[in-house]
Amino acid sequence: MFWSRYCDESVRVPSPFADLLGYRDALLSLARRRDVRAIVPVREVDVYVLSTYRSAFARHLAPLWPVPETLRIAQDRIALAGAARAAGVAEPNTRSLESIATWDRESVIKARYAVLAEAYVPSIPEGESREMGKPSFPAVGVEPDRAAIEAELGHTPIVQDHVSGTEYSFRALYDHGEAIVTTQKRGIRGFKYARGPSVYHRSVDRSGLEAAGRALLDSLEWHGPAEVSFVREASTGEYYLLEMNPRFWATLPCDIDAGVDFPRQYWGLATGESALPDGNYEVGAGTHLLRGECSYLYSVLAEEYAHVEPPRFRDALGDVLSSVVAQPSFDLLSATDPGPFVGDLLGCLPVELPIATRRVRQRPLGLSEAD
Repeated sequence: MFWSRYCDESVRVPSPFADLLGYRDALLSLARRRDVRAIVPVREVDVYVLSTYRSAFARHLAPLWPVPETLRIAQDRIALAGAARAAGVAEPNTRSLESIATWDRESVIKARYAVLAEAYVPSIPEGESREMGKPSFPAVGVEPDRAAIEAELGHTPIVQDHVSGTEYSFRALYDHGEAIVTTQKRGIRGFKYARGPSVYHRSVDRSGLEAAGRALLDSLEWHGPAEVSFVREASTGEYYLLEMNPRFWATLPCDIDAGVDFPRQYWGLATGESALPDGNYEVGAGTHLLRGECSYLYSVLAEEYAHVEPPRFRDALGDVLSSVVAQPSFDLLSATDPGPFVGDLLGCLPVELPIATRRVRQRPLGLSEAD
């Protein structure tokens, strides 16, 4: 995306996973620039740095992210489950791995923390951070190798009951506990047939989903962008909390395609300017991540997951092709701005790419000082 027509300048900074404090200092250096008026968190480690050193960033620009105590609730799945219960939101029986005595039900083992850093895992040095590992699906009745799992993930993970159903998310921009603008999304397909991050998604409008998302974010008195993911249980229709992204989400183009310009609203909050009202968004707008669609098809062909039966490849291929023809809108691919699509493909390669600071000139991203 650094080659986008909307990107005027790119700046190389230290990797937050190799030099977290160097990454912090580089962002602070950018924040001090008079032509930089907002920093947009798009990764878990971004919002962790911005929140942990919130007071330092607040000297230079509006901190549109939560305080560390609130962020920890969002990035600690055990704390988040407790907050959900307190807010009256269903959660899929989230427990620490060390507390599990029997494996008599379908379950998922996940990292406890969205980012591994010293504030959450004291054994990690202050100047380092690590990405969370991938979830695993233990077989029912089989004791998994706990020591191997903890060694791989770098901490004691959590175990959640597996809930079958359709995945949805509630997305919002909050200003000190007040929702400024919200949307909803249904995930149609994920990177794997067993789900994972969404690669085909459509905008929806469901009262139960909105009630659950607002209940959690309101109870946290949230500040900044957030996406709250749920699974709608197939038999009861109840929304169970999966996770929370305390930052902007990867499927943001779906919201923009539906008519809600979250970045412009974010810019308005950051600068004190009045953002244009988005009004009601279009229900049924859908976008694809093409690289993810290929990953989905590969998983159908070559991978196996407990608790989930793969579809027939012929059916899966037909679903992908028919949906692309019916809704030829994409998260990154654009005839007028092909750079982000090319950059995304190159980003799959094991090479280091620069971090960008943007001064965006035109809608839909709308983050320019001229606006």
